[in-house]
Amino acid sequence: MIKQAEFIISVAEAAKIPDYGMPEIAIAGKSNVGKSSFINFLTNQKKLAKTSSEPGRTRLLNYFKINNGEYCFVDLPGYGYAKVNKTDKKKWGGLVETYLQQSCNLINVFVLVDIRHEPTEDDKLMVRYLYSTGIPFTLIATKSDKLSRAQQQKCRAIVANSLGVGTKDIILTSSLSKTGKEEVLARIDTLLENARSTGEDSAE
Repeated sequence: MIKQAEFIISVAEAAKIPDYGMPEIAIAGKSNVGKSSFINFLTNQKKLAKTSSEPGRTRLLNYFKINNGEYCFVDLPGYGYAKVNKTDKKKWGGLVETYLQQSCNLINVFVLVDIRHEPTEDDKLMVRYLYSTGIPFTLIATKSDKLSRAQQQKCRAIVANSLGVGTKDIILTSSLSKTGKEEVLARIDTLLENARSTGEDSAE
């Protein structure tokens, strides 16, 4: 359960990535997949993360402290926006890759995909990267309210097949119809419990 959430900091440079000592859950996805809406939906705050109708707006690592430091959301820059120049794309990519490689607090990456569309090459690249580096991740399909029940299951299967996972490995959500929240929060509880037990084991 999320009782408290607050924005902490935006980071533009890899050299300035902070270490708050809190477990971190990164939120990744293509531009306009609904990352900010997802954060606001989970935290029950309409304006915690700034939403925009213009894709490619998030160009920083944005940190949000949850439950007074129990853990932290790290909103990553959206990928795959065509109108961004190559220099900016490379800079954002370097920032994200440095974060994923160097954060000692990262416990999971929530990879958001739009359930209405087959995953893009950028989505597939992100999942392959996480597989290859051994970084644990959770697939979350957004905007499920745009589809009927039958369409949801059909599109869920397409996404699962495209990314090489099982359909049960994908959590369906909608920030508009407020669905999927309990499942995501249950996933977070499991991740935090596993992180605590791992920490206790390593301390012995």
